[in-house]
Amino acid sequence: MGNYNNLNELQISALSEIGNIGAGNAAAALADIMADTIMMSVPELQVIDVNSMTTILGGPENEMVGILVTMNYDVRGMLLFLLEKEFVCLLINVLMNKEINDFDNISEVDMSVIMEIGNILAGSYTSAIAMMTDLDIRLSTPQVAIDMVGAILNYPAAHFGVMDDNLLFIEENFLSEQNVIRSHLLIMPEPESLN
Repeated sequence: MGNYNNLNELQISALSEIGNIGAGNAAAALADIMADTIMMSVPELQVIDVNSMTTILGGPENEMVGILVTMNYDVRGMLLFLLEKEFVCLLINVLMNKEINDFDNISEVDMSVIMEIGNILAGSYTSAIAMMTDLDIRLSTPQVAIDMVGAILNYPAAHFGVMDDNLLFIEENFLSEQNVIRSHLLIMPEPESLN
């Protein structure tokens, strides 16, 4: 197989199911930490050209939070979560009892909270993969960056662009009583791990 271009309909369906289970796990985890009811829309899964990503995410200068986690052992590759400003500020406000609405006022403690959210989200997806495949997946400590989309995508694009021009892109909406929280996830396994 080697890359996403060679996936058949059944294989895409299996990856979609992993996305559904991972998103369900993430919604449950977010509901626990926010002490709120979190519903989720059906995740949209696309195999997408790496060069189209910046357009889908609002343009190269759109500021977001990127959380990069490396997968090791039986599955090797990267997970990159791209979180919108409203999502990140909402989580910090709820968890830290603060009132911020932009990235200018984020402290080191807030960055630790974002890193922990990355751990929770990445764990939600990798546990779904592990459950369905019986593979052992270990995660690195998340790396967090607040930057423009173009800059955040540079590192994985440089690393994975040599292997494949396409990425697995999962977009989902988490719905609380008062908010719509949008999460974007890029799953970038190495070719052997995709097999």
